[in-house]
Amino acid sequence: MTTKEKLYNLCLEFIDNRLLTVKSTMDEIQESLLSETKSSAGDKHETGRAMLQLEREKAGNQLAEILKIKVNLAKIDVSNHSKKARLGSVVYTNKLNYFISISAGELTIDKDYFYAISPETPIAKLLLGKIVSEEVQFRDQYFKIIKVI
Repeated sequence: MTTKEKLYNLCLEFIDNRLLTVKSTMDEIQESLLSETKSSAGDKHETGRAMLQLEREKAGNQLAEILKIKVNLAKIDVSNHSKKARLGSVVYTNKLNYFISISAGELTIDKDYFYAISPETPIAKLLLGKIVSEEVQFRDQYFKIIKVI
């Protein structure tokens, strides 16, 4: 398995874990809504139900966002290589290594560290379209591209 395939699988695992967490939260909220019994304090009951409805709506929004991210991840063809950094590229620089895919944080493959970043992040916007030996400046640091796969 290539480094790019391993990174892709780690990103998929990351997003699947987030999906499971949100679905579990939604199930717990639904269970709470169903088990909520009317107490003698009617206003307190209604407030509790309203809070649960808000939590369910928030979890629903998170679920929609995660599903959108999963669709974007599915657009990556790990067998496709390009000389220019683009969605799905693994970019090695003299400072850090990046996998332009989704925002999943630091990933480790065979003792090498990579940062899974979304194409919408500021550093990704600087890297996109660049080739080996080009430099980018991010904040006060300069990065030289060593390899793009």
